Amino acid sequence: MLAFVLRRLFQAALVMLVVAFVAFSLFNYVGDPINMMLGQDATPEQKVELREALGLDKPDYVQFAAFVGNAVKGDFGLSLRQARPVSTLIKERLPATLELAFCAAIIALVGGVVMGVYTALNRNGIFSQFLLTISLVGVSLPTFLIGILLILIFAVTLQVLPSYGRGDPTQIGWWSTGFLTTSGLRALVLPSITLSLGTMTLIMRLVRSEMMEVLRTDYIKFARARGLTNQAVNYGHALKNTLVPVMTITGLQLGSIIAFAIVTETVFQWPGMGFLFIQSVQFADIPVMAAYLVLISAVFVTINLIVDLLYYVVDPRLRIEQTSTGH
Repeated sequence: MLAFVLRRLFQAALVMLVVAFVAFSLFNYVGDPINMMLGQDATPEQKVELREALGLDKPDYVQFAAFVGNAVKGDFGLSLRQARPVSTLIKERLPATLELAFCAAIIALVGGVVMGVYTALNRNGIFSQFLLTISLVGVSLPTFLIGILLILIFAVTLQVLPSYGRGDPTQIGWWSTGFLTTSGLRALVLPSITLSLGTMTLIMRLVRSEMMEVLRTDYIKFARARGLTNQAVNYGHALKNTLVPVMTITGLQLGSIIAFAIVTETVFQWPGMGFLFIQSVQFADIPVMAAYLVLISAVFVTINLIVDLLYYVVDPRLRIEQTSTGH
């Protein structure tokens, strides 16, 4: 087990180094940060002085080592647009993104698994066919269009939910939450559904296909022959084995919810990291772009590591394989 964990940690560290190099390259190949900070009217002496102060006159490998060291400490420099520490900007926007991603992940995971199991056990039912048809819509329509349609129906036509913003969040230390106010909870509904719909339909179809495959296996037939009830067979045996191969795709999809919250946050003017990234792209704010790239990659690497460890815990074949290899 320890060797397995160490190997996965080493692989994760290599991936993060590659991502850090790509993020570092933004500073060298996406415009000159000195010109962006001082403007075109700055004198050569001012440019040289600022370049030395920022350490940009040193060799690339020295700059890269300093960038990695600062990134580990959470220091990504100053925003070129707002002249504030990038870590402060991210700290202000992080709670909004995590709350939105958490709600979307819960909706996608619970809704996808429940509907996937239902459509697998009632494959010829009218409601199952209706859910499968709706899932095609969720997969086919782009996120921004789904968000606009929900705004049109629930905010403009019915006027029951807000169309933008985060409501009135409550400040708890440096963390802000919308879970403690009515306006904050109402503001979460539409963006959470919009962000979760694509992932939920994918999980639903994946669970359905895997469960239908498991229900045709010999050990399920043997379990029925032993006289077990349908509930025990379907949920105690079939569902448990269905979720093992689903875990990898589900984990990566939950990571993509955070990564691709950009579109949803832009449509609903949600004050999260995705909206901050869009603004940084418009103004070529390279430190913010680099920090966002590193953080999102860290999220994916962490989720992938957790999924690998869960695989090891849930699937006994991996433990047997590891034991055989060790001996």
